[in-house]
Amino acid sequence: MTLIYEPAEDSYLLSETIKSEIPKLLIKNPDLKFLEIGAGSGINLKSAGESDILKQKIFSCDININAVNYCRLLGFNCIKSNLFEAFKGRLNVKGNLVPLQYDVIAFNPPYLPEDKREPRDSRKNTTGGKRGNEIIIEFLNQAKNHLNKNGILLLVVSSLAEEIDFNKLGYKFKKISEKKFFFETISVLKLELIE
Repeated sequence: MTLIYEPAEDSYLLSETIKSEIPKLLIKNPDLKFLEIGAGSGINLKSAGESDILKQKIFSCDININAVNYCRLLGFNCIKSNLFEAFKGRLNVKGNLVPLQYDVIAFNPPYLPEDKREPRDSRKNTTGGKRGNEIIIEFLNQAKNHLNKNGILLLVVSSLAEEIDFNKLGYKFKKISEKKFFFETISVLKLELIE
């Protein structure tokens, strides 16, 4: 059993996408706030930092406390959270809870359909539900409250999971990178809220 999710092809694909997309976004918004859900080994946090986002503007979380502690050792803001549960927000001057918001939210989720033959301890890192897309759908529903105006999501998806109707969930999307294997295609999608 591994203590944290070790980088694999999907991690490297998202990392390269972050390195290519973030500099373009920083030209428009040098004060960019970045959040990674499911930080794992911190590979994408490092890529965000190498892309010149101010380190104090890079935030992250993971459901695995070992990953949280590891990312903190790397010097990143990281907290334990299942998706956005720890990002409820702050009180405004009227006493209303305002969700914390970000310009870029990256997520390399567990996206494989459930396989009962897979050992239980590794399923948490790989299985996105019975159809493989349930965690992604929950993420997309929650992310709406945490995106700044003109904010984007960078999301890893697999051809093995059931397709998602992004428009129905309120997003427009564009495939910006992909890697093909003989049994699967992994893609990084750039999603924006439909206005």
